[in-house]
Amino acid sequence: MQITQSLHTAILVTDLEQAENFYGQVLGLSKINRTLKYPGAWYQVGDYQIHLIVAPDVPTEKPNEKWGRNPHVAFSVADLEAAKQELLNQNYPIQASASGRAAIFVKDPDGNVIEISQG
Repeated sequence: MQITQSLHTAILVTDLEQAENFYGQVLGLSKINRTLKYPGAWYQVGDYQIHLIVAPDVPTEKPNEKWGRNPHVAFSVADLEAAKQELLNQNYPIQASASGRAAIFVKDPDGNVIEISQG
């Protein structure tokens, strides 16, 4: 087997409206207009997609205090400082990468970890 491309990541959310605000408005991802047979929403990121799927609860393990050591999705931005300011302006706590590299971590309203780095 040879994997040639990653197609999407499915993220469980409990409140679709809050999740759509975070992924669509805060992160600025483009929503895909698509009729789904289940509650959720899809977003496009280049050739990649994020699939939000509504679940009654989001399973959590004992989270690591360093957010980057938890399961997460990573995005690249052109201006990390601008992204950091936007998240802070909207009252989303962030955590710098423990490695010291140019990356930050933020949690969506359900506690899913998102990495944002400059690329």
